[in-house]
Amino acid sequence: MSDFAQRCGVDDAARQAAVTQALRLMDAKGVDSVRFAWCDLHGMLRAKTLLGPAVADSLRAGVGMVSTLMLKDTSDRTAYKVFEPGGASALPGFEGASNLLLLADPASFKVLPWAAKTGWIQGQLWFADARPVELDTRLVLQRALQRLERAGYGLNCGLEIELHVYRIDDRAHDAALDPELAAWPGQAPKVSMIHPGYHLLGEGLSDLAEEPLRIIQQTALALGLPLRSLEVEFGPSQLEAVFDVTDALTAADNMVLFRSGVKQALRRAGFHATFMCRPPFPNIMSSGWHLHQSLCFLDAQASGKSGRNAFMREARAEESQPRDAQFTLSEVGEHYLAGLLAHARASTVFCTPTVNGYGRFQPNALAPQSVLWGRDNRGAMLRVIGDIGDSATRIENRLGEPAANPYLYLASQIHAGLDGMERRLKAPLATDSPYAERAERIPTSLTEALDALLDDSVLVDAMGRDFVAYMVQVKRSEASRYEQAEDKTEFFRREYFSRI
Repeated sequence: MSDFAQRCGVDDAARQAAVTQALRLMDAKGVDSVRFAWCDLHGMLRAKTLLGPAVADSLRAGVGMVSTLMLKDTSDRTAYKVFEPGGASALPGFEGASNLLLLADPASFKVLPWAAKTGWIQGQLWFADARPVELDTRLVLQRALQRLERAGYGLNCGLEIELHVYRIDDRAHDAALDPELAAWPGQAPKVSMIHPGYHLLGEGLSDLAEEPLRIIQQTALALGLPLRSLEVEFGPSQLEAVFDVTDALTAADNMVLFRSGVKQALRRAGFHATFMCRPPFPNIMSSGWHLHQSLCFLDAQASGKSGRNAFMREARAEESQPRDAQFTLSEVGEHYLAGLLAHARASTVFCTPTVNGYGRFQPNALAPQSVLWGRDNRGAMLRVIGDIGDSATRIENRLGEPAANPYLYLASQIHAGLDGMERRLKAPLATDSPYAERAERIPTSLTEALDALLDDSVLVDAMGRDFVAYMVQVKRSEASRYEQAEDKTEFFRREYFSRI
C-alpha cells in the first residue's frame, strides 16, 4: 500500500504516534466504521465511511474523493462545467471530475457519541501528485496563520454562536423524506418551536427547552469541545452557545464539528437545528456569530512576553480619551483594529456568505449596519472589550452569521488586521451612536459583498487570487439562482433551512 502521507511530507513521528493511538482507541471502543470528513467551501462537513482494515490503510494512502465536491454551490450544483472543453481551465486538476485524495489528521480522531461504534476523523485534500489543494479552506487559514506567525504573533479566538432549534412535527411523515416529494434541493421538515421567545434568558424558557439543550451540551462535551454556556436567546426557538478561547485553527475546527454534530444528534431525537441566519418564518430574530479575537506574542526571546495578549495595554496612553483606540488597546491592537475597518466591506462575504444573512443588518437590532467600532458597544461592527492590565482584552467582530465557513472568516480577519499592522493604520474615534452616524455602510447583499471583495486588491492578494476567483464563481451561482427564484421564501426553506 502506497504511503501517500510520506509522499506529502507530513509523515513525521508525531503523526505516526497519532495513527497508532487512533487505531488503539478504535479497538478499545469497538469502533467498526470511521467517517473520513472534510469541510467544504460552505463550512459543511462531507464524509466517506470506511470499514475495518480499510481505516488503517487509508490513514497512510488517503481516501479518494471526486473533485467536484469542491465546486458545489449551496444547492449541490456544480458551478463549473467540468465536462466541457475549457470548462475548468481556471482550475488545473479538476477537469472531468477527476479524483482528489483526502489525507486524514489522525490526531483529530473521535468516537461519535450519537452513532454506535462509529469514529470520525478530519482531513484535507491533496492532488494525486502530493501537492496540497490550495483551494481547501482549512489550508487557506493555515496559510494566513503562517503569515501571522512570521510577524511574531498567534491568534486566539472565542466563539459566540446563535442558532435556532425546532421540533419536527411528524417524524413518521416527514416531508423531507417523502419519496413522492423528492426534489433538488429537497423540502424542509415541518416544525414547531421549542420555546416562544421574547424573554431573554428566561429561566422558564430554558426549562421548556431543556431536552434539546441537554442534547447539545452532552454532544459538545462528548466531542471534547470547550463549551462554556448554553442560553435561551431573545428570538422564538433561538439559542446561543459560547465556547472558551482557543487558538484560531482549533476554534475553526471546533465550529465545524459543533454545527455538524449538533444537527445530527438533535435530528435523531426529533429536533431540527439550523445555523442559517434568518429562518423562513414570521417574527423570528436573526442569528449572528460574534467572533472574539486577540493576538498573542509568540517570540519569547524578542518580546519577553510569549503567550501574552498583544492587545492588552500595560498603562493608559498619554492624553488618550475613552473614544481613542489606545485608551483600551495597545498600539498593535489599534493597528489591527484599523485594518479590520479598512477591509470590512471586502471581508463581509467571508463573514456573511449567504444571501439570507444580509437581512440581519437592520438598525437597532444588535447587528451592525456601518463600518464602525465602539468601546463595549453591541451596535457597532467591532466591539472593543477590556481595560488596563486585562489579559482578556479583545476585539469582537459582530459581522458574522453562524453559517459562515470558519476557516475563511478567521483568515479574512488575519489578513485585514496584518495589513493594518504593516501600514501602522490609525483607527478613527469610537462611535457612541452606531445606527445614527453617516459612515461607510456594510454591503446589503451577497452580490454587493462579492463586488466589494473584488475591489479590494490587498485582501484579494492575501486570500489568493485563484482562491477568490473560484469562490466568487461558486457564490455567484448561489446569488443568481436566488434572483431567479419565483418564491424567495421557498428558496430559503430548501437551500438553507433544510441544509445549513
